[in-house]
Amino acid sequence: MTTSDPKADLRFYLQSARDALLWKLEGLSEYDIRRPLTPTGTNLLGLVKHVAGVELGYLGDTFGRPSGETLPWLEDGGELNSDMWATAAESREHIVELYRRAWAHADATVDALELDAVGRVPWWPSGGDEVTLHHAVVRVIADTHRHAGHADIVRELIDGAVGMNEGNDSMAPGDAAWWETYRGELERVARQADLDGG
Repeated sequence: MTTSDPKADLRFYLQSARDALLWKLEGLSEYDIRRPLTPTGTNLLGLVKHVAGVELGYLGDTFGRPSGETLPWLEDGGELNSDMWATAAESREHIVELYRRAWAHADATVDALELDAVGRVPWWPSGGDEVTLHHAVVRVIADTHRHAGHADIVRELIDGAVGMNEGNDSMAPGDAAWWETYRGELERVARQADLDGG
């Protein structure tokens, strides 16, 4: 008989997203983990910095469990979007360790409270700021997986590396020539569809 452990399920999916996101930093230079690769500035280390703050907020402060971590980019309003990139003074090690401490704090909150425990999200409007722990954890899982997907694309743009984690690229088998042919076919189909639709 299969038994259900909702907290274990939630922790599993949250941890898989955390691990995938950090894996995207491996083997890259300081420049590559920081450089913006989209018009909106998406970069690998900034994604990690952002999700650290997300976990500390939703799975800490929201439930009256402040972490004691100092997040200067969020204090006094902070500079717009400053949680999405790391300054030159914020080392890779600092951001990664902050994220790991955020995991530990978030995991302790999940362990300490029931999933139906109610918290208040400090940055949501009053009157609509209540949330259950279950809802908050699902929200953090969704956000972290979304950003892990961003990181996958950014990493592919940097050096072609893809996949969810080491040993599981979740990609169709094919060598560089196969992928070039495949991409060429997609480009041909897109141009044809544009001609046919226009």
